Amino acid sequence: MSGSDELDLPAYLERIGLAEAPPPTAEGLARLHLAHATTIPFENLDIQLGKPIRLDLASLQTKLVAGRRGGYCFEQNGLLLAVLRALGFEVLPLAARVRLGATQQTPRTHMCLRVTAEGRSFLCDVGFGGGGMLLPLPWEVDAIHEQFAWRYRLVQRGPLFTLQGFTDGAFQDFYTFDETPQEPVDYVLASHYTSTYPESRFVTTLTAQRPGVELRRILRNLTYSENRAGVLTERILSGPDELLEVLAREFDLPFPEGTRFRAVP
Repeated sequence: MSGSDELDLPAYLERIGLAEAPPPTAEGLARLHLAHATTIPFENLDIQLGKPIRLDLASLQTKLVAGRRGGYCFEQNGLLLAVLRALGFEVLPLAARVRLGATQQTPRTHMCLRVTAEGRSFLCDVGFGGGGMLLPLPWEVDAIHEQFAWRYRLVQRGPLFTLQGFTDGAFQDFYTFDETPQEPVDYVLASHYTSTYPESRFVTTLTAQRPGVELRRILRNLTYSENRAGVLTERILSGPDELLEVLAREFDLPFPEGTRFRAVP
């Protein structure tokens, strides 16, 4: 793959298992979103290896497409943004405050997208990890949408929208955002904070996550869990060697023998 900032669409489509580019329709958007979300894993392993996160298109393609790696929201949705625009979709890049697991106000460190197809708007996000959406969510406030074994809804409080997911028998806030358009430099700043601030969860915790139609896989440090349509199983890995085995087998993320990560030395 070249080092240019031109999108290599055929390589991207091959990476996510699509034989051809979908049309800029609601159905085409859904097909693209599902293929990306279930193929390219969510992970922060470069952060754990002390490597910088680069958000220019050439770097995203080199890592996520040619390198067959994963990434976190800025990488995943940054790549998807370029693809959607190349296919003719209208896209508004947004920034959100993650609320899931938060005990206090958080900065805008999550990237999501508002996409228009056939006159309808959708929330698109392939970068929220194991609990994230598989399909675009219609921009319909308070409407519950089932995506295979999973349920989501969008609620509104004043100018703020909140994505909620149904977990543990109730809807929980995932993240909150407004419709202020974001520029690429906004994501560069947020990504730098997320990937380098000593108390950032991505600095303190190794993670790899892979959502699926029936099975969601989540790895946090040495805790590996599987969620099958709401039935959760969990086990503790024996150490960094088994961690490498699980990364390769369950997430298709092979690393050389002896690789060690910051949070799991």
